[in-house]
Amino acid sequence: MPAKGRINRFFLRNALFPLAGLVLAVPTGPEPRADDGRTTPLKERTVLVQKRIAAEFDDLLTLYKHLHSHPELSLHEVQSAARMAKELKDLGFTVTEKVGGTGVVGVLKNGDGPTVLVRTDLDALPVTEATDLPYASKVRVRDANDNEVGVMHACGHDMHMTCFVGTARVLTALKNQWHGTLVFIAQPAEEVGMGAKAMLKDGLFTRFPRPDYALALHCDATRPYSTLGYTDGLALANVDSVDILVRGKGGHGAAPHTTIDPIVISARIVLDLQTLVSRETNPTDPAVVTVGSIHGGAKHNVIPSEVKMQLTVRSTKDAVRKHLLEGIQRIAKAAAEGAGAPEPVVTIDTEGFTPALLNDSKLAQKTASLFKEVIGEDKVQERPAVMGGEDFARYGKEGVPIFLFWLGTVAPDRVAEAARDEAKALPSLHSDQYHPIPGPSIKTGVLAMSMAVMNLMAKK
Repeated sequence: MPAKGRINRFFLRNALFPLAGLVLAVPTGPEPRADDGRTTPLKERTVLVQKRIAAEFDDLLTLYKHLHSHPELSLHEVQSAARMAKELKDLGFTVTEKVGGTGVVGVLKNGDGPTVLVRTDLDALPVTEATDLPYASKVRVRDANDNEVGVMHACGHDMHMTCFVGTARVLTALKNQWHGTLVFIAQPAEEVGMGAKAMLKDGLFTRFPRPDYALALHCDATRPYSTLGYTDGLALANVDSVDILVRGKGGHGAAPHTTIDPIVISARIVLDLQTLVSRETNPTDPAVVTVGSIHGGAKHNVIPSEVKMQLTVRSTKDAVRKHLLEGIQRIAKAAAEGAGAPEPVVTIDTEGFTPALLNDSKLAQKTASLFKEVIGEDKVQERPAVMGGEDFARYGKEGVPIFLFWLGTVAPDRVAEAARDEAKALPSLHSDQYHPIPGPSIKTGVLAMSMAVMNLMAKK
C-alpha cells in the first residue's frame, strides 16, 4: 500500500460532503439534451452520470450490503456469479455463464466503435469478520483442507461488484452517450490467482469480442473515500506461492541424537532464505520472500518426521523471479544436505502464479487526466507500485491495453489520524477489520468507471 499521505485542508473541510463536492464541480440548471448523436460536453455528461447514480443509489447500497453479508470463497462463487448474471441480463446484455468455472461474460453492442472490457472479481477470503457492522458476514464453511473457516470480503470485492453493476446500469441508461461494444466480465478466483487464466483458457478473447481496452478498479485501504489513485506502468508484482516439505527422521525429544530434526532444518531454511533478498538481489530491484506458514510436530517430546512450509514470493522483474525461485530450491537442498536429511520437496504453484501488472501508459494517462477533470485535481493522485498481486494482469499479457485504478474507501478523518499517529494505523486489505465506507465509495467508483468507459467510447 502507498505511504501515508497528508490530507490537504480543503479536502478535510469538505470530507463530509463527498457527493456534493462532485456535483458542485459541474454546472447546474436544465438537464442537458443528449439525444442528437453529437458529443456531449464533459461537464454535461458528468451531470447525466451523477443523476443516474443518484437514481440507482439506494438499490446499489442494498446490493452492496447483501454481497458483503454473503461472501463465497474462490472457485465457489456460485451465488455471486448468478447475481451478476441476472443484473446484466436485466439490462439487456447477452450473458454467458460458467466461463472458466463460475465466470460470467455479458456483451452489449451499441453500434460501431471500440470494444471495452470492464472486470469485477467475485471471490472472498477465508477470514472471520470482526468489524461489528450490522451487515457483517456470519458465513462459515469448510475449506479445501476440511477446516472450518469464516468467510469475508476483506479485499473489497463486494464493492467491486457493486460498482460493476452500477456502471452497467449507468451505461445502459445513457446509450446515446457512447458507441461500440461492452464486455462486462465477473471473474472468479482472483484471490488464488486462477480466475483470469481460467477464463482466457475457456475462450474469453476468442468466443467473445476481443477488447480494445480493459478496465478494472480496486479498493484502497489507505486512501480517503471520494479520491482515486493510479499508476502509470508497473503497478503490482509477480506473485508466486511455494510449498516446502522438509523431511527428517522422527523420534523421542529426549534422544535427539537418534533423529534428524526437520524443525531445526526448517529454522535454518527460514533464516537462509532472508539472504536471497538481502545479499543476492540488487537493492534497487524489489523482492520479497515471506514464510507465511510453518507446521511440524504435535507434542512437546516428539520430534516429527516432517515439516510443511508455505511461502509467498514477490518480484517485479522476470530475471529476479527466476533467481528467487531457483534460490529457494538451492537453499532448502543445502540445509537438508548439511543435516544428512533427505532432499526437501519444493513445489512451485504454477497454476496460481500471478504476473506483474503493467498499466498501459497511454491508457493510464488518458484516463487519469479525465479523472482529474471529473473528480478534481486534488483528489486524483499517482501512487507507486506495490508488491501486491492481481491476475487482471493476465489480460494485459494477451496484448490488450489494461488500466487498473484505486478507489479510496476510508473515512478521511481516520486517514488523517493514522498519518499523525502510528498507533492508529489503518487495517490493511485482507484484515478482519477492513471495510469500505459504502456510500461515497459506491458513488465515486461508479462515476469514475462510467466516465472512463465513455471516454473511450464517446460519440464523435
